[in-house]
Amino acid sequence: MRIHTTMITTTGIRTTMPIDANLLTLTQWLSPAYPVGAFAYSHGLEAAVAQAWVSDEASLQAWLTDIVTQGSGHTDAVWIWRAFEAEDVAEVDALARAYQPSAERLREAERQGMAFARTTRDVWGLDLPDLLLPVALGRAARLKGMDPSAVTALYLHSFSSNLVSAAQRLMPLGQTRGQAVLAALTPICTQTAEAAQGAEPFSNAFLSDIAAMQHETLEPRLFQS
Repeated sequence: MRIHTTMITTTGIRTTMPIDANLLTLTQWLSPAYPVGAFAYSHGLEAAVAQAWVSDEASLQAWLTDIVTQGSGHTDAVWIWRAFEAEDVAEVDALARAYQPSAERLREAERQGMAFARTTRDVWGLDLPDLLLPVALGRAARLKGMDPSAVTALYLHSFSSNLVSAAQRLMPLGQTRGQAVLAALTPICTQTAEAAQGAEPFSNAFLSDIAAMQHETLEPRLFQS
């Protein structure tokens, strides 16, 4: 479904431009208000801060860049594309579960995926089973006829935004510097989303995976992962 908006150009000419309503739905799915509990997860960042692997703006940007391009961000992008293109989404989900590097990472993706699927089924009436979050998102995008490139890019941006928010609660990082980190990641999210189509899943962000494993025994802690 498309809606239209009227714009006035610098020459004073009124033009009507179509807006894809799916873009608003996608923004809703990936907004902080969507009830998937993303605020409760640091994706191992809390353990990384505790180990002083991440301690300032520069190290946070480097950490997130590696995750998006070489770690779980890349693999999540691959699962979104595969779930969008697959006839048997259960097979994609099983493979995505097998690739999870730790129990905490699996639990995070599983719980968020279940919450996403439940809300999306109830509100939009989609035939969407409980799946890991990126798989559920890819499947929902196919059912709604969304652009998978836009879905993947916005997912990675939302994922990065959540981790920046977590970092602001874990270390001295003001709102302005946090937004600067997120802005620097924007083209990286777009590039990673485009490269994920037809790509193989892999993770070279080993320290991020280790941080997720260490988080299981971290005391005290603010986040579930």
